[in-house]
Amino acid sequence: MKRTTVWAILATLVLGFAGIAQAATEVKMTGDARVYGVFFANHNFTGWNTAGWDNNQGNYTGAGTQTEDRFQIWERFRLRSDFVANEAVKFRLGIKVEDTWGHGTLTAANPQTSISVYQAYLQFKLPGCDDIEVTAGLQDLSLPANAFFSDSVVFGGDRAAALVINAPLIQDTLSMVAGFARMIDTNRTYDTTTTQVADELDMYFLALPITLEGFKATPWGAIAVAGANAGYFNAGFAEYLLSSGAVLNGLSNDQNAYWWAGSTFEVTALDPVKFYADVIYGAGANSDRKASKRQGWFIDAGVEYTGWDVLTPQVFGWWSTGEDGSVRNGSERLPQILPNWGPGNSFLFDDTQELGKESNMGANPVGAWGLGASLNNISFIEKLNHILTFTYMRGNNQPGAIRKMNLLLGSNPYYTMGRDLTTEESLLAVNFDTKYMIYENLAAVMETGWAHGDFQSSVWGHRLASKAKDGDAWKVAFGLTYKF
Repeated sequence: MKRTTVWAILATLVLGFAGIAQAATEVKMTGDARVYGVFFANHNFTGWNTAGWDNNQGNYTGAGTQTEDRFQIWERFRLRSDFVANEAVKFRLGIKVEDTWGHGTLTAANPQTSISVYQAYLQFKLPGCDDIEVTAGLQDLSLPANAFFSDSVVFGGDRAAALVINAPLIQDTLSMVAGFARMIDTNRTYDTTTTQVADELDMYFLALPITLEGFKATPWGAIAVAGANAGYFNAGFAEYLLSSGAVLNGLSNDQNAYWWAGSTFEVTALDPVKFYADVIYGAGANSDRKASKRQGWFIDAGVEYTGWDVLTPQVFGWWSTGEDGSVRNGSERLPQILPNWGPGNSFLFDDTQELGKESNMGANPVGAWGLGASLNNISFIEKLNHILTFTYMRGNNQPGAIRKMNLLLGSNPYYTMGRDLTTEESLLAVNFDTKYMIYENLAAVMETGWAHGDFQSSVWGHRLASKAKDGDAWKVAFGLTYKF
């Protein structure tokens, strides 16, 4: 009864808004759905949970306190409604339901209904300047990155409340993307006491996409103003943005600046041979105490050959600076906010998997280097294609840095076995993924993956490292995707 009532109310609201707006506004609806089962053995290489933050004070629960349930059935439905006043103005509302069968919204008879808003933005073109587009609100947002590597290693593949301006500067040659995003505002209108605290994380960014014959590049820069009391732990940003010293002792400044500068590159002048690369440097908290600083480099490159109809061979690699042996002099890794990076649909990374939940090992390319090869777009039968990818990854972090943090805190979320690798550790993964188009907008998808890891007992402890030796991680996911 409760579920029926909620859905009836939602349908009434959407159709009611559509009816009210009908005279002056066109309503366009699009969406997608996916239903799939996942069998995943040895999550996190152990079959146990990783450590996780309990609250924004930095309290945490260590790894290895929960065991995996290897089979789940996931369902996601998204509906996007565009309320279009004219060619220059529209509002987008996107809602989403996602859960496993038998849990939450998808529980039989007496569900706990949960419908979330994942897009809500106003988009318009400036009067008299039809080429300048402004988008304000909760929207998909990524810093510049090559599509070859899925998305940005700094912030990508997610959403943020932001104001973004797109404007051409030189027709078909140079454009500008500028914006502001409020990533975190922990206390909102009132701080918890009569003393004001810096509880926001704001980001300003600028990109200048350049397009020439046979060449594309997007130089870009971003600055984040990070308040000392922002909710980094609750948001899942602490391990990506802060140094280990900042996690241990906090930030001494009320606000710190983090900044990034980089560029994407795409060379197609030798088509069908195409080259891709990203170069990024980032640093943060440079005016804070020495242990709070974080700075580092990240470089990736890929090559593909697109001259064959039956497959596209690709090779790729990346390198990033890693931690030295000390926790007292700050971090030598590139600051991140929330990455979404990975070539070849690799099982190691959260990247382009269509069946997204329980889809990968969650490895972080920052603080590591790696090589890989992929056979993409394999297609010998109409409507059926495959991708086969091999990925090898090795750490650039000195064991001492991670070992000291683990000795101080025990098993903790800042460093995670399998996500963060030392110079003595490596990962090897293979994925083979298949997609068959049943109809133009309905597909059957199967994604498989296998991963092996070698880990140091002296860094992670005997219990976790020995458990990882009991068996490799692997998954098989199969399901249906529908777009309308």
